[in-house]
Amino acid sequence: MTTASDTTRTRTARIDRETGARRLGAAVGGLAVVASTVVVIVGIAILPFFNPWWLGLEQDRGGAAALTGWTPDQVRSATDGLLHDLVLGPPDFAMTVAGQPVFDARERAHMRDVRGVFAGFGLAAVAGLATLLLLWRVAGRRRWFWRSLSTGGALAAAAVIVLGAFFAVAFDTAFDLFHRLFFPAGSYDFDVGSERLVQLLPERLWYETTLAFGAVVFALGLLAAALARRRAAAAGDRR
Repeated sequence: MTTASDTTRTRTARIDRETGARRLGAAVGGLAVVASTVVVIVGIAILPFFNPWWLGLEQDRGGAAALTGWTPDQVRSATDGLLHDLVLGPPDFAMTVAGQPVFDARERAHMRDVRGVFAGFGLAAVAGLATLLLLWRVAGRRRWFWRSLSTGGALAAAAVIVLGAFFAVAFDTAFDLFHRLFFPAGSYDFDVGSERLVQLLPERLWYETTLAFGAVVFALGLLAAALARRRAAAAGDRR
């Protein structure tokens, strides 16, 4: 025979299970929001630097024309071809200047590797955005969603401070570590005296682009954190 106390215990146990499931769902969803926010911020921050205007400005500052021995128009032509193959493909990187190939076989192979890395990260950014939109649709009224988004933005900004300091004081080491993580050993060490890839995209270009990219990530991270914090406060007690 079921007593009132048995019924109460059963109801309490069910409520505890449901509460635990909600908390677990919020924790897992929160981690997904944090990770996706960081990936999406980085993906958005990359976009302003994939254009001929920025690369042309940095090539002028880095002396690409003097390093290659080409005219400014030839530098722009080679750069336009590189951007086309990198972004749109096919990834042949077989552009020529004055009838001569711009890149040798090893440089072309490295640029195909670069395209693969960017394509992989692009897919990750799209997946992150899709995750954010899905979780926003499911839990956009919940405080945990906006708190997690705020944490993701703050984490992106904080990471820039740490990594930016490292890149600023030890750029060569940081640049080499980055390449070791994403590219096969020996596939990215080019000679600035004879190979066009590092002449066309000189070290100063990479240094200043890295600093500018970090600044954009930092700004986007702070903006996302601030806006999401306001939404979390507006969500009230809806946890």
